[in-house]
Formats: sequence, structure tokens, C-alpha cells
Amino acid sequence: MKLQLLLTGDELLTGDVVDTNSCWLADRLKEQGININRKTTVGDDLTTLVNELTNLSQQCDVLIVNGGLGPTIDDLTAEALSLASGQPLKQHPQAVAHLEQWFQKRTIELNSANLKQALLPADVNLIHNPTGTAPGFSSIINDCLIICTPGVPSELKRMYDDSIADTLNILQQGDCYSTERMLVFGIGEAELQQLISDNLPDWPPALNLGFRAQMPTLELKVSGSDPALKQVWLDKLKQLLGDNIVGPGDSNLALEVIKQLSQQGKTVATAESCTGGMIGAQITSNAGSSAAYSHGFITYSNQAKQDMLAVSADTLEQYGAVSEQVVQEMARGALSVSGSDLAVAVSGVAGPDGGSDDKPVGTVWIAWGNSEKIKTKKLFLPASRYYFQNIICSVCLDLIRRELIGSEQRPNYFNRYQAK
Repeated sequence: MKLQLLLTGDELLTGDVVDTNSCWLADRLKEQGININRKTTVGDDLTTLVNELTNLSQQCDVLIVNGGLGPTIDDLTAEALSLASGQPLKQHPQAVAHLEQWFQKRTIELNSANLKQALLPADVNLIHNPTGTAPGFSSIINDCLIICTPGVPSELKRMYDDSIADTLNILQQGDCYSTERMLVFGIGEAELQQLISDNLPDWPPALNLGFRAQMPTLELKVSGSDPALKQVWLDKLKQLLGDNIVGPGDSNLALEVIKQLSQQGKTVATAESCTGGMIGAQITSNAGSSAAYSHGFITYSNQAKQDMLAVSADTLEQYGAVSEQVVQEMARGALSVSGSDLAVAVSGVAGPDGGSDDKPVGTVWIAWGNSEKIKTKKLFLPASRYYFQNIICSVCLDLIRRELIGSEQRPNYFNRYQAK
């Protein structure tokens, strides 16, 4: 099946907006065993759009058009498809009903500009948009299936996963090519590839192995058309990587922590200094966090550590804020004040200033555990402030995750960021 993409919008040509949609589509299509034959980007010019729709539809089996479905005068996809196909524009009742429901739910007035999104070529099939106002639609020109999608990334992704992927699978005549995704933390791409090469040297050529770094985690993908073969090698991968696998590819560290806490009926509290609330923010960005996350303490100053977590002034004076003793007291204070089952505490030198000979920039102490046992670890990550905070935040979440699953496997990052 030959598939091509047509991306529309002046903003894509001027650099005002970075095209992430085609990258996402390419990744999803590849999972279905479909490669993009060509990608074309054009501006908001009606004549150009009509010409491209006509020409490209003569060269492929499926053409996915992305962008140009909105309510403004520069949204031209529906008009261009009307001219290219010879179908007159008409107001589609289903599209109008969708708009009315969307605006009524948000108590916003539906105006004539928004109704433009219901003015579509007469014979198109509508594609439901569950998150936005502009419906998608499809039509056939020159024996080519043209699928028109909104440019808003979240809307495109939802529509693709909900319906477009199934349509393409049918066109593929039931090909069982599929992809399994795993989220990995604590192992870099090169390290992971070497680990697999050394331990699974007879990896079958019928299975495609892919890596995608999405700092601070890594996505590992296994694709193929033989479900039984894929499962055998997935099991080998999972055995090899063990607790370095966080969860499925669409998960994240904080979500896996929430899942484990919810399953076990437990809660966690965070006590943060150098990460400035980032751990708590990542936890609460996931639905269901309210049942698992009780308290978050941002104790950036020494005084805040004393006032909020009862860290001893003597401990701070004798050992300094970035010390094993202080993070232990921070964790115990968080447990005591919150009544949570688990806590994680962190204090470090994020930089670029503030380091010393004995505590250079990148030094961090972490404490985690419960009222019976608090564990501690000193790490050293000399990097930019942004990178430091993101990695340390992820390490803290991962340590809680490992605590919850009872992991006895030593994390790789203990070696990578080992303090001297």
C-alpha cells in the first residue's frame, strides 16, 4: 500500500511551528507495517492545495492530509478537496450536531466562524473528533482514499488511534504486523543495544528492534508479523532487563508509581529541595494521583526544612543541607507530618553556582523508604540545571517504584552517577 502525507499551513513553512505530526504519524504507521512513500508540505494557498490533492491522489493508495480544518479563512482543506473532487460544499448535519454539543458542554456560544468547520464536500465520510471542534473526513479521488485530519497534535493522535488506524488495517487486509512498546529507565541507547547484542546475539531478523530516546526515559519497540515469535523474544527481553522496564510504552515513571500505590492501598509524600516541586508535579500530572499522593513539601531554604519537616538546626549546621543526615531527617519529617506510608526526600547542588570542593555542582543526596527503614544514596550528576533536575526527579520516582515492587536489582544509574 502506497501512503503519502500532505501537510498544510504557512506556519510550517515559516518555521513558526515545528512539524511533529508527521514524525508521530510515521512512527504509528511503521507499527502497522506501512511506510510513508512521500511527505509534502504546502502553505495556505488554495490553488496549490488543489493541485497537490489532484497530483498526489494519482500517485498513491492513501493520502493523509493534516491541517487546515479550523474556523479561520486560512483553513482551506475542505474547500480544496471540494474543488479537487468536484463535490459541492454543504453543511453536514452530523458535523453541526458535534459542534453544538462541544460548545454547549463548555457553555460557549457557537458562532458562524465555527460553523465553517461543518461546511464540507458533499459526499465525504465524517471521522469523529472526540477532543476538538473540527471533524475529520475522508473521500475517494482517483481511486485514492484521502483522509483529512486536524493539525492540533492531540486531536490528530486521538482520531488516529480511535478510528484511522483500524481503517488502514482493513486496507492492509488483516496484516497482523504490530508493535510492542516498553518504557525503560536508567539505561542509555548505546548501553541497551550492547546489552541486547551481548546477551541475545541470535535476535531473529523477522523482528524489528527500535529505540527512541525521550529523555529521561527510553522507549524500546519490538515489531513483527508473527505474534508467537514476538512473544518469545519479548519474554527474553523482559528477563534480561528486569526492573529497568518501567511499564508499557505509553506509561511514565510517575504513573507507574501511582498504579503501585493504588494497588497496595498506600500513599507517598515528597520532600524536595533541589528539584523544587518537580517530583510532586509529575505525580499530580497523572489522573488518579489524589488517592496516592498525600503531601508535597518544597523546602528550598534551610529555614523551610526546619519549619516544615523538623530538620534539626544542628544537623544543618554540622553537615550542611546537601548531606545524608539532612535528607534522612527530611524523609522522616515528611512521613511524620503527612502520615504517608512512603516518602522520598532530595537535596542537592543543581548549579551552575553554589558548589564547593567537597560538594561540587551535581552532588545530590536522596532518601526514601518508610517509617521502619529509610535508605539513602549519594549521586553525582554534573550537568545543566535543567538536565540535573529532570534526571534526579526521575531517579526519585524510580526508587519509590522499585521500593513498591520489592526490587532487589541494583539500578544502573547508581553506577553511572556514582559519587566520588
